[in-house]
Amino acid sequence: MRLRFRDKKPPSRQERRFLLYWQSLGGPELKCEFTFHPTRRWRSDFAHIESRTLIEIEGGIWIQGRHNRPQGFAADAEKYLEAALAGWRVLRLTELQITAPMIERIIAFIRTAGVKSV
Repeated sequence: MRLRFRDKKPPSRQERRFLLYWQSLGGPELKCEFTFHPTRRWRSDFAHIESRTLIEIEGGIWIQGRHNRPQGFAADAEKYLEAALAGWRVLRLTELQITAPMIERIIAFIRTAGVKSV
């Protein structure tokens, strides 16, 4: 499975690491840089369409990057709220969660998404 990114900007180191685990663990097909909102140009790093799951890799948390500054944090909160209100699950990962055991859990979660136990 070869994923292509819409932008010319290459995936980050953490996004590449996530994809390496995802592919080596047999994760289902993902869309990269998926636009999930009908009128805003918001994109998710990865999306599993069938389960309506968005996966966001949060970078720059140790260097006071965009996600940690007030304006960036507020913009992210708006984006994630709108995604949830549109029926998407949003999984946010930092580099600490990008491990083989965690990616295995996410793959299992996505594979059983929508399956209800009685």
